[in-house]
Amino acid sequence: MTEIIDLRSDTMTKPSAAMRQAIAAADVGDDVFDEDPTIHKLQEKVVALTGMQAALFVPSGTMANQLAIRCQTVIGDEALLDAGGHVLNYEAGGIAAISGVIPRSISSERGVVTAQTIESHLRAVNDHHAPVRLVILENTHNMAGGTIFPLTEQKRIRELTRSRGIAVHVDGARIFNASVATGVSIAEYASCCDTLAFCFSKGLGAPVGSMIAGSSETIALARRMRKMLGGGMRQAGLLAAAAIYALDHNIEGLADDHRRARDLASSIEACDNFSLYDGAPETNILFMRVDTPGGAQPVVDKLAQLGVLALATQMNRIRFVTHLDINDDQIAKAKEMLVQVDREIAGRRG
Repeated sequence: MTEIIDLRSDTMTKPSAAMRQAIAAADVGDDVFDEDPTIHKLQEKVVALTGMQAALFVPSGTMANQLAIRCQTVIGDEALLDAGGHVLNYEAGGIAAISGVIPRSISSERGVVTAQTIESHLRAVNDHHAPVRLVILENTHNMAGGTIFPLTEQKRIRELTRSRGIAVHVDGARIFNASVATGVSIAEYASCCDTLAFCFSKGLGAPVGSMIAGSSETIALARRMRKMLGGGMRQAGLLAAAAIYALDHNIEGLADDHRRARDLASSIEACDNFSLYDGAPETNILFMRVDTPGGAQPVVDKLAQLGVLALATQMNRIRFVTHLDINDDQIAKAKEMLVQVDREIAGRRG
């Protein structure tokens, strides 16, 4: 049977045996009653990690982002966010449906929005205009190829928004990838925003769960809104135990994911019919351009037949994501399969 090497997403990770033991041993209570000791422990751990006043465990990254929006805006407000960002494109229109907020997309260079661009989109106070109440950033940026948002630019944005009374939310689903790659602490990133969301179920390898951190007032409201949205969980300490294990054991390994992404990228650079879409990967995500008339999907299908799973995200664009369930031997195998498919395409052209 062909070994499956799943590079579609870092959400494909499965709990390790040690993580499963931590789940089984978790002390639990009813979290809707705020009585789950393991969730308390996780939330306190995140407060210490981020330097923020409070934190709330939620089922998903989408819910964390939507709670941040709901708790920092009112109906009819405007939010500025990157045109390629997750909140705008992959959260089912929740920003409008849940919060009644108008999303205004702004252009960026590989997902990095600048303070200058944000300032150019701010208008004078006028009854005809929806007030900009929130700026949403993404770090790392998924569809820009795991791009790291520079801390220096985030600080400039923070200075600008603070002077204008505008809140900043960071969709940090993969913020730990950014932290490991740059050496910038989570607390330093968090100091540049009002709310920070991140996932445990991507590179950190937990099965379920995300976190939103912010001020005590914001998180108290988020807890109520979480209940409203159906996110109140009961004995969810089982999931929190997995998240605690991930924080304690799976952060340093992200550096290996980044190294493996660069290794995979090296084989793409050597191909005749494929190229790197956004340049060399900064973290664990890379995009491959398919320079053939058939586009991406036939290449994805052929790789799948050979045991390598990837994701066609555009007509000529394929995403690969490394993660803790992918080892060096599997990357070597994936490289072989890429070269094989490239040669087959070249042979058909010849």
